Amino acid sequence: MAWDNMKQRKLRTSLTILGVVIGVTAIIGLASLGEGFRSAVRERMEQGFELDVLTVIPGSLFTGMRPQRFTETEVDEVRQVANVSVATSVMQMGNVTLYKEDQSVSAFVAAAVNFTEFQEIFLDRFVLEEGEISESIRNDTIILGHKVNYPNETETGFANIDEEVVLTVRIPIAQFPFFKVENYSFTVSGVLQKTGTPGLTNFDYWVFMPLETARRIYETTYSDLIFVKVSSPDFSENIAEEIEALFPPYQISVLVPLTFIRQVDYILRMIEVFLASVASIALLVAGIGIMNIMTVSVMERTREIGVLKAVGAKNRTILTVFLTETALIGVIGGLTGAPTGFGIAYLLSHVLSGTIIPQQDHVFRRPETQRMAVAPVFSLTWTVVAIIFGVVICILFGLYPARKAARLNPVEALRYE
Repeated sequence: MAWDNMKQRKLRTSLTILGVVIGVTAIIGLASLGEGFRSAVRERMEQGFELDVLTVIPGSLFTGMRPQRFTETEVDEVRQVANVSVATSVMQMGNVTLYKEDQSVSAFVAAAVNFTEFQEIFLDRFVLEEGEISESIRNDTIILGHKVNYPNETETGFANIDEEVVLTVRIPIAQFPFFKVENYSFTVSGVLQKTGTPGLTNFDYWVFMPLETARRIYETTYSDLIFVKVSSPDFSENIAEEIEALFPPYQISVLVPLTFIRQVDYILRMIEVFLASVASIALLVAGIGIMNIMTVSVMERTREIGVLKAVGAKNRTILTVFLTETALIGVIGGLTGAPTGFGIAYLLSHVLSGTIIPQQDHVFRRPETQRMAVAPVFSLTWTVVAIIFGVVICILFGLYPARKAARLNPVEALRYE
């Protein structure tokens, strides 16, 4: 009976179902797009941050840097922590300039490292495109990041393998904040492959020298950073706590990529829920329309209801007929809105992916060619929730006119013109 009644009023029923379709489409479309955006951000972050590598920095992110940097004894203590595969100390010199004859090029960071340990930690990114890292590194060896050697992406680089370059170094003197400037000659032993990693340690803009050489130049045994490779990312948070326990409170900070990614993932998931909640307003509007249409339908079918009651139909039968109509509207609208919502999500993702600006190369002012593509992710959970929510909204808003129809007095209903 409910289905026959819907077919008798095809246009009105179609428009009512359209309201539900729009609501379900909005929920599934935004949820799928939000899930795809969250997955894309997480993927880019995992590419930019090695999950099995921790960074230990002196001082606290909130209370400032401590004046004393890391000693070799402290680095050895970090190496002894359980599930730590490799720990290596790093000295950093920022914004250095390399010269070769009448040419010069800038590097964002000059890092002094133990090449063997550093390569073991960053297996995927500390990879040479030219040259090689020998077992016995000479004191005058230097390795160039890809964009340091090829700042303009030309075939001819700044320096070739085994060529000498001059590195200008500013060394602090006792009368702080004054410096003395000295030049040191290095032999280029290798050029790194281009990684284009968007993380905090993009080696494309770095130059690397032996750690012992830098310590001799700066006359110090201290280090600025400690990179720690753990046996598994699952241990990273526990290892970070153990490393922090080795030092007095607020003396160091341990950057754990996995924790950071989880926090960002949680925020993005909350945004996804918020967007779906906003989209659900469309279903509420559709529910008000359903209440309006069903109320009008009760008025139009008053004599029909009176006849049904006169021949023995009970109140619950009339109630069930009208609730079944609203439920069918919800089911049809939900099942139609699910594929429509996913299609809308694909359309929006194509438009958004074309408008996202490529990441800018802030050092050499050149755009990266890689764009961030946002592909919607189909979620069975969101689909089921959206359809059920649509049906429930339809039933709730159809409950009042259904109860009104069920409570009609049969004599008065038959007398209704």
